[in-house]
Amino acid sequence: MKTYLLVWFSSEGARPSEINQRLLSLGFKSMQGTYDFVYDWNSNVDIDKIFEFGDKVYLSLQGSGVMFKMETM
Repeated sequence: MKTYLLVWFSSEGARPSEINQRLLSLGFKSMQGTYDFVYDWNSNVDIDKIFEFGDKVYLSLQGSGVMFKMETM
């Protein structure tokens, strides 16, 4: 399974390069296309783990002025 992340930046928030570093430190990889970042679980994962990971993303981006959308498939 993979978790995809789409990020919306605000000109009043953190710089995109700073957000990139925060997300890379969580294990995301930058990508081009429909999504901005991808996290590869390397196996199937249960919904509780996905929500725990979502909480980590939320805490990492809190206060940055960034909005995000996560999608796991």
